[in-house]
Amino acid sequence: MKKLFIMFLIVSIGTISCKKENCENPFFCDWDTPYEVPPFDKIKFEHFKPAYLKGMEEEMAEVNAIIDNTEEPTFDNTIRALEFTGELLSKVQRAMGPLSGANTNDSIQALQREMTPLFSKHRDDISLNEKLFERVKSVYENREKFDLTPEESMLLEDQYLGFIRSGIGLSPEDKETLRELNGQLSLLSVSFGENLLAETNDFTLVIDNEQDLSGLPDGLRARAAAAAKAKGMEGKWLFTLQAPSYFPFMTYADNRDLREKMFRGYMLRGNNGNEHDNNQIVADIARLRVERAKLLGYKSHADFILERNMAKEPEKVMSFLSQIWDAALPVAKAEAAEQQALIDKEGGKFRLEPWDWFYYTEKIRKEKYDLSDEETRPYFSVSNVTDGMFYVANRLYGLEFSERNDIPLYHPDVKTFEVKRNNKHVGILMIDYYPRASKRGGAWCSGMRPQKLDKDGRFITPLVSMVTNFTPPSDGKPALLTPDEAGTLFHEFGHALHNLLSNTEYTSGVSRDFVELPSQIMEHWVLEPEVLREYAKHYETGEVIPDALIEKIEKAGKFNTGFTTVEYLAAASLDMEYHSLTEPVEIIPGAFEKSAMDKYGLISEIIPRYRSTYFSHVFSGGYSSGYYSYIWCEVLDADAYKAFRETGDIFNKEVAARFEKEILSRKGSRDELDMYIAFRGREPGIEALLENRGLIKE
Repeated sequence: MKKLFIMFLIVSIGTISCKKENCENPFFCDWDTPYEVPPFDKIKFEHFKPAYLKGMEEEMAEVNAIIDNTEEPTFDNTIRALEFTGELLSKVQRAMGPLSGANTNDSIQALQREMTPLFSKHRDDISLNEKLFERVKSVYENREKFDLTPEESMLLEDQYLGFIRSGIGLSPEDKETLRELNGQLSLLSVSFGENLLAETNDFTLVIDNEQDLSGLPDGLRARAAAAAKAKGMEGKWLFTLQAPSYFPFMTYADNRDLREKMFRGYMLRGNNGNEHDNNQIVADIARLRVERAKLLGYKSHADFILERNMAKEPEKVMSFLSQIWDAALPVAKAEAAEQQALIDKEGGKFRLEPWDWFYYTEKIRKEKYDLSDEETRPYFSVSNVTDGMFYVANRLYGLEFSERNDIPLYHPDVKTFEVKRNNKHVGILMIDYYPRASKRGGAWCSGMRPQKLDKDGRFITPLVSMVTNFTPPSDGKPALLTPDEAGTLFHEFGHALHNLLSNTEYTSGVSRDFVELPSQIMEHWVLEPEVLREYAKHYETGEVIPDALIEKIEKAGKFNTGFTTVEYLAAASLDMEYHSLTEPVEIIPGAFEKSAMDKYGLISEIIPRYRSTYFSHVFSGGYSSGYYSYIWCEVLDADAYKAFRETGDIFNKEVAARFEKEILSRKGSRDELDMYIAFRGREPGIEALLENRGLIKE
């Protein structure tokens, strides 16, 4: 259904020339940009608020026009009409997206805090409008007489259930309570994200003794020296909690005390008892979500969320996670024992701790496979990896990518590509590679402007944004990635392909536990020898990655998967524990988290991938009761990739065409299990996932 809630979307940017003269606010103009990309070179901060207010005003007028229509409700005059309300508001959101997510500042954050309650009220004014619902309900109850297409039926069902799930059936008093809950939750979510960004930026580790750099690669040292110099600390080295600084430091630093300091800085984000502390926010969000779920007639927030996902119910998710946990935990324990044995062998008189894991894992990998990230990095420059993913998309789907330099950027780091097939425009892809203080951590992809038909039947091509946080270029060297980071880029590119190859009449959502299938299947190609030989070339010599190094990468492919699986499952289970609460009790996040992890038997050497106070996926993002979806979708992607492998050709055109037709192009316009069966011919099983992770013998 057309989403009845307002959120900041990540979108692209461009140049503008207004078709109306003397148009002071670009949002009130037609955009004559390449493919109507938002015009950040003309849009100023002061343009946003009046445009937001006007956008909400216009959408409400459009909704009232539907309500006031004296004709009998039909699909066209009610459902389709509702789908196309709010165009101006969406236009403003698409322009704000890259700023709020990847280039924010105090003014933008203040505007978000100011507008969030207004957005909450606006969406409630629509989703709780009884007169509007009566028209939607009339169409739903008489749907048999409208001769709807399958996609139209799906849109109708989504809109109808959207009203039901938004509380349309509540009493006036309960509706007012729901409005209050929605408003509070919206603001808390914004505050959580702001606090996490501030905590990440506030921590630094400054080293002034070169001996403390022991073990660190030259490239990391050089970047740390440059970072210190930029802060007026020439002759020192500065390390941060940004991924390109934090993870290499934890992997290579010989100084155990400094590793512990970095680790504690990372795992205590939002948990330092200062103005950026997230503990009360976590507790409040968990409590308010239970209150809202029960008000809407559900046992828990998880029951509410999962009703519209593939999993359907919390018990099914918990059983699924438990099955994988039981397979992964013994492997993780064996990995911990192996590291402890190495510590003892080296004469270390200490017990393995979480801040030791990356360091000793790297030592064991080097010992077992004679392989390190520093050995592979020269072959994985960010430009070469980008070329590699474009190569795969071309072989599979016939897509061609060409860089565009005529579209202004919201930040100089952004690269823009036009996507074509058979010389026909498909869409615009933007990639924002590197971390900065104004950008939240992690990696994500957004369908900045989704593909759809507009109200006049015109095909609207998509604008897609990929955002990552990779090590930036320095000292004349390009950005060099690890194989895991290359996988991250391919992952987000899979999301991009899902958006670029969508071919639906209406904008359609995708279930949280299905949306990772298109992204995760792309990860299977990144380290295929046939693909590596095409793009993995030494950044200095152009030498193709040697077969001996490819063999090492293959042999080490399932190394440390006990750890990676368990730390992920711990976070996914923590998400479910919070959101399976059936009463709005007051909790203390630290104690709640410890109790949950003790219940599952998480070993002390591993912490959840995301602890409560920096678990932005579920407390400021859209993954509440849904973080399990990554491994749920791995059941799908591992099995789906087998469809290629079984033919003996990882670029099999017939399989690729079927995957595009049944999965990528349909977006959320059909039941997702039916989509998968149409592609694969059967339901998937868990065995391919366990084999993929090396948790059972192939």
